[in-house]
Amino acid sequence: MFTALTFISFTAFVAIYSWFKLRNENLNSKDGYFLGGRSLTGIVIAGSMLLTNISTEHLIGMNGSSYKNGFIVIAWEVTSAIALVAAAIYFVPKYLKMGLTTIPQFLEERFDSSTRTIVAIFLMISFVVTLLPIVLYTGAINLESIFDVSGVLNVSKESALWLTVIVVGIIGSIYAVFGGLKAVAISDTINGYGLLIGGLSIPLIALTSIGDGNPISGLIELYNHVPEKFNVIGAKDSVMPFEVLFTGLIINQLYFWSMNQTIIQRALGAKNLVEAQKGLLYAGILKILIPIIIMLPGVIAFYYYGESFYDNQDMIYPELIKKLLPSTFVGIFAAIVMGAVLSTFNSVLNSAATIFSVDVYKRHFSKNANDSKLVLAGKIASAILAVFAIFAAPMVANAPDGLYQLLQQLNGIFFIPIASIMLAGFFLKGISANGAKAGLFFGLIFYITTTFILKVEIHFVHIWGIEFLLNLLIMFIVSSIYPNKKPSLSLNEINSGMSPWKHTKKLSIILCVTTILIYIGLGI
Repeated sequence: MFTALTFISFTAFVAIYSWFKLRNENLNSKDGYFLGGRSLTGIVIAGSMLLTNISTEHLIGMNGSSYKNGFIVIAWEVTSAIALVAAAIYFVPKYLKMGLTTIPQFLEERFDSSTRTIVAIFLMISFVVTLLPIVLYTGAINLESIFDVSGVLNVSKESALWLTVIVVGIIGSIYAVFGGLKAVAISDTINGYGLLIGGLSIPLIALTSIGDGNPISGLIELYNHVPEKFNVIGAKDSVMPFEVLFTGLIINQLYFWSMNQTIIQRALGAKNLVEAQKGLLYAGILKILIPIIIMLPGVIAFYYYGESFYDNQDMIYPELIKKLLPSTFVGIFAAIVMGAVLSTFNSVLNSAATIFSVDVYKRHFSKNANDSKLVLAGKIASAILAVFAIFAAPMVANAPDGLYQLLQQLNGIFFIPIASIMLAGFFLKGISANGAKAGLFFGLIFYITTTFILKVEIHFVHIWGIEFLLNLLIMFIVSSIYPNKKPSLSLNEINSGMSPWKHTKKLSIILCVTTILIYIGLGI
């Protein structure tokens, strides 16, 4: 009973605080609703980026993966810092100079309007079939495990998961539909502090227990017990081979942190370039630290449980929480987990609403629509996408390599083709609109065929790298046959004209060097 009470209290506090901060905001304007009035600061941007990225697919999926595979999966996290450096130094200054609201807007400037529309539609589809269902399902797993929803309601576990997915989906939709980006960002910041404090408490309590009161001794004991789990250099046949860092992974990371609407929308809503760069680089620091929360507990769980959960790795994190936390704190931690779910869910919905309103509705349905109509269209789109995501959520159950690995495989369907044309648009002046569209559709078909139909025996991240090169080849060939009819936008001439943050270069170097040192230090 007390667990449920603390859960409800913390969740209600976040909602009330967000409402209080927003009570005087203008949420009927386009910038006010979709970009937080372009008033976000570095701390808010970093917190919102982290919480948009880190959700239960990380807490449950990544800890489940590290429990089974060890620290080799750290590549997904620490290499993000390098991509965030690229975003801060190169991409975001150009976005802000162009005054973008959505990433597809750039594609119209660089290629043509049909490329913009196609990518906008692809992005909305990707939200519904990849990220949102997995976020909802992993959140439901965690809440079912903590609160025993099936036992309390006397229903099957499957029914309890369905019910939890629906409730979480509805609450997340309310945040996104009625509050806009600023409501999402404010709630993310509070939940971000909660996630850092609560998430760090799990390994700290465990290591203190293992070390008989001394967490350092506990870490040494853990390492001596399972040294192989701390190795970050994955073998060729592992779930994360080391070689993927130099093939498809860097393409994925550049797209996710520099071109993905859901993430970069926070930087587009920055007060100025200084705050945008602060937010991106602060997020880089957090991404290097976050494995302590989303990987170390998985290795600790192996110390406690051995291989007993290898067939159901996505259940290991909830089990560890129940083992370590006193019942007094379980409800608060469940609320933090709930906040992480809501954060990613409502952030993605807000981005989908932005893309639909700006890139689809205004251009194809109501060219003269005012800001109020655009906001209403975005709200309706959010609600519809939320319903689809809720119904799709249970379909991701029983992923053989864990839910996090499944998420990354699904992301590749859209991420790599879009990354290919975005990077070509920035750096290859000769690529035409027809070439971009050819590369986009070729990449989509190639990846689905090799990964899900033929099931080629090559790691899917390597396939990303192969696909990227083939996409470029297709774009070059088609562009030589169908060159641009209009002068190509020269990205090199788009200088920000804004004052950068004075510590950008120093902090960027520190982040890059730290990433390399992690691999040197743990590459045993």
